[in-house]
Amino acid sequence: MAIMSLLISVLVCNIFLLVAQQATAQPSRFVYRSCQNSKGNYTLNSTYQANLNRLLTTLPTSQNDNGYGFYNLSYGKGSDQVYAVGLCRGDITPDFCRSCLNNSTQLLKDICPNQKEALCVYEHCMLRYSNRSLLGSPEITPSYALFNNKNVSSSNVKEHFDNLSTLLDGLKSEAASGGYLRKYAAGNAKAPGFLTIYALVQCTPDLSEQQCINCLNIVYGQIPRCCSGKVGARIIVPSCSVRYEKYLFYVSPNNAPPPSPELTTWPTNNTMNNDTEGQKSSDKTRNIIIAVVATLSAVVLIIFLAVCLRLRKSKNKVQALKIYEPVDEIESAESLQYDFETINVATDQFSEDNKLGQGGFGAVYKGRFPNGQDIAVKRLSRDSSQGDAEFKNEVMLVAKLQHRNLVRLLGFSLEASERLLVYEFVQNASLDHFIFDPRNRVTLDWDRRYKIIGGVARGLLYLHEDSRLKIIHRDLKASNILLDEDMNPKIADFGMARHFVVDQTQGKTKHIVGTYGYMAPEYIFRGHFSVKSDVFNFGVLILEIVSGQKNSSFRQGEYVEDLLSYTWRIWREGNTSKMVDPLMRVGSASDVMRCIHIGLLSVQENIENRPTMNAIVLMLNSNSLSLPLPSEPAFFMRNNTKSSNHSKGESINEASSTEPFPR
Repeated sequence: MAIMSLLISVLVCNIFLLVAQQATAQPSRFVYRSCQNSKGNYTLNSTYQANLNRLLTTLPTSQNDNGYGFYNLSYGKGSDQVYAVGLCRGDITPDFCRSCLNNSTQLLKDICPNQKEALCVYEHCMLRYSNRSLLGSPEITPSYALFNNKNVSSSNVKEHFDNLSTLLDGLKSEAASGGYLRKYAAGNAKAPGFLTIYALVQCTPDLSEQQCINCLNIVYGQIPRCCSGKVGARIIVPSCSVRYEKYLFYVSPNNAPPPSPELTTWPTNNTMNNDTEGQKSSDKTRNIIIAVVATLSAVVLIIFLAVCLRLRKSKNKVQALKIYEPVDEIESAESLQYDFETINVATDQFSEDNKLGQGGFGAVYKGRFPNGQDIAVKRLSRDSSQGDAEFKNEVMLVAKLQHRNLVRLLGFSLEASERLLVYEFVQNASLDHFIFDPRNRVTLDWDRRYKIIGGVARGLLYLHEDSRLKIIHRDLKASNILLDEDMNPKIADFGMARHFVVDQTQGKTKHIVGTYGYMAPEYIFRGHFSVKSDVFNFGVLILEIVSGQKNSSFRQGEYVEDLLSYTWRIWREGNTSKMVDPLMRVGSASDVMRCIHIGLLSVQENIENRPTMNAIVLMLNSNSLSLPLPSEPAFFMRNNTKSSNHSKGESINEASSTEPFPR
């Protein structure tokens, strides 16, 4: 009897030891890191490094904790100032949040040594630092995806995806409507096969409601490409994330503190078998209960169960299975390729009802993916001489151009003679629908017009200087500026432009494309294009936005002349206010006059006298910066006896946009 009691005691101790080992497991697993090499390095023992160390030491402390797991601090001044943002998952306790961020601060400096900008993602928290402000706008790169290796039953894929889409859309609205301290939501929905889908979504709380929605829409749009048919997935970008599984992985309800963080950890590679973590947790609980009951029944059964538990543990170590695999954001052109039938269904077989417009290189259609994401699809003409491999390479390069003031290229489809480009859908159409329409123009007061001018300038500066490519747009005009629902401008068709190699300053082409009234004279007459020819386009656009009139065939009293010649004439007369749109509600008269001045500087006939986009952005942002006097612009119609044969604003070669890809 004593031996039996001893065996029972040993087994019970082993069972409780197993439970204790689970309870003291690592609370959060390292998931992903990104070291932004393009942002440069800091030198050892520099002021920047000292500021970074100070900031990371200070960030995850109770003094800076608002109770919602969001930290935002900066330290230092000028070029040595460091900004940091920490965000914890919405269901964890403050203490556990700080512990996770402390681990991140130590790891991030080790895995990204000397980097001025870096990102580290743990299972329960995310930490970023940079030499620039990280707040106020959604950032969707870099992105990272993980998926559960198990597939949904083939007969249930569509129904499963429909249920998932409904669940995620509801969580998106709930998270986006959260306050400035937390934008987080979690919930579940029934799935076919008597299963349940559990999901959570989160945005950094500095985003507005619409910005959060936009960020999550982009993340949702990656699900069909990376994780189609999978029972679980997680997609992370700096400003938002989504995760869903067929087992409960978060603490519920949302505002309850987690009783044991280890129950919500992402599965680690050395403790996995063919089941999901939720199933394994249930199995272990059931085995413990059986063992305890068996202890009270018979010592033989207790010993047998103990042996089985130990054998199972050993087997798990040998048969550990990796069911989550990373997916890089863009590894190859194939990762951007959509099936033609997917696009065909999304656009309702390219129906006329979904047609948004027609350009020289094809029609544009609105479409919608099954997950609810709206897209714009450009169906290119079938007479392109470009090869398939060249087409794919160009798409991959353009897809890597990402800026808040550029329309994002999501991917492409290439089957037989069909070539499709898939873009994000922008709600408010193009600028020309507003600025040249007397009814819509009234809605554009000066503040909105000034915001559009500044946004286009920043987007063009990114193409010229800040992107991984050097892009010359060649067809910047009002119809190629799209406006989102907040009237933020996005440059479209930038993928149809020329890209330069590093340090190349000018190119030449025999195939002139673009729109008269916008093109620089050196491009029209000699085929020369450069960043300064884009600046010329931008100058014309500024003057059109201020006046509400097209550059071509501008009529004022007895004069029939282009807008540039008219602006130059009244500038010399000292009466530039005459060209300001009378329908516009003016905010700052000095800003309006400054924009007219910048517009004239940008359209000067002498290329060398035109400012760069970097200089223009500085001019727009600093009223104290003195501007040089402009010289004569390159205008096309001096008066009604010298009008050009191309005075209606039509495009050369009957194209309203530039060629689909660089030739």
